[in-house]
Amino acid sequence: EVQLVESGGKLVQAGESLSLSCVASGDNFDDYAVGWFRQAPGKGRQGLACLSTSGLDYSDSAKGRFTMAIDNASDTVFLHMSSLKPEDTAVYYCETVIEGDYSDCLESSEMETWGKGTLVTVSS
Repeated sequence: EVQLVESGGKLVQAGESLSLSCVASGDNFDDYAVGWFRQAPGKGRQGLACLSTSGLDYSDSAKGRFTMAIDNASDTVFLHMSSLKPEDTAVYYCETVIEGDYSDCLESSEMETWGKGTLVTVSS
């Protein structure tokens, strides 16, 4: 079973860029769809980007400012974020689901495994 550890979150100023990482252990991403999600205080978990055998999908919230990438050699996925806004403040998670076991990998309720998250705070 895959275990996930996110990192890279910190306090940044509005307009800055930040990259997050998620490292897999116990397994690699080959048999999984993997996505990035976030949860702001008092809100539900929101899907941002998902990489699967169907390709790379982004939610409307992520299009244009966020880019997901994968490095298979290091079993790491990245979320590159630009032009950050205070409303991007949230805990960011990477999550996986076994390929074929979902209908929408941007829907957190369909994911099976996630890490502890990394906090991104954007000040105005």
